Amino acid sequence: MSSIDSSFTGALCPIVTPLDDGEVDEESLASLAEFILDGGVDGLFPCGTTGEFASLTPEQRQQVIGTVAEAAGDAPVIAGAAGTSVPEILDRIEEAEAAGADAAAIVGPYFHTANSAEGTRQFFEAIAEETALPLYLYNIPMYVGNEIPAETVGALAEHDSVRGIKDTSGDLSYFLTVDRKTPEGFVLFQGFDSLLVPALRMGSNGGVHALANVIPEVFAELIESADEERGAELQREAIAPLFDLCAEYGFAPATKAALLHRDVIPNDEVKPPLVALDEEAREEIGEAVDRALSV
Repeated sequence: MSSIDSSFTGALCPIVTPLDDGEVDEESLASLAEFILDGGVDGLFPCGTTGEFASLTPEQRQQVIGTVAEAAGDAPVIAGAAGTSVPEILDRIEEAEAAGADAAAIVGPYFHTANSAEGTRQFFEAIAEETALPLYLYNIPMYVGNEIPAETVGALAEHDSVRGIKDTSGDLSYFLTVDRKTPEGFVLFQGFDSLLVPALRMGSNGGVHALANVIPEVFAELIESADEERGAELQREAIAPLFDLCAEYGFAPATKAALLHRDVIPNDEVKPPLVALDEEAREEIGEAVDRALSV
């Protein structure tokens, strides 16, 4: 198994799930994983938000994780294991480990949105105490309904199995507070593509970014040049405009449209309730991809 420790610096990709008439297209998924890693991205994150985990069956989730883990080789694989109850999440963690994942990412219970900090802490602790697989907290308040309080992250970081956090709040002050509240060696991943450079300059280990599906070579160069003007240029001119478009159209359908433009996947099919982009939006996404690659 591969691992991520405090010395890690790099980008991980929340890989999309290519589909063929509603079923997982394993061949295209494996090919996509190779495209991403060959482009210089350091690891993969299957069954995340961009991977449409919420629309996949349990069998399809294992199929996705297994295919990605096999294609990843020595690259680390952190599998999404989101759920709304402790037993459900523990089952998903077990399934992810059996499929070959090196670690799992867990969110708060996204139906119960009025959670106290104490309730959130108890929820995550109940999971951490029952698994030895490395865990990464996933803070994504726009979908879960509330954030994981920074103080709670600090308390959870004391558990051996809780190794880090992916923060997709878009709030750099929260990110910095988590950094202060957690011990040295706790891994900090930025989840907002448009905030990767400032996060790296503030001490982040790297990021987990949807656009790394499409322009992995840009993210690889940005990681290497984050402290230089070139890193800021890539963030500003290549990533930010494409990120804004994908946020407007929805990350899963927009990312798949961008991959179709680059001839990486054979179609941009998504699962309901998502819908594929129309031709005008596809063209707009394609033009943004071409501009990003020319920066």
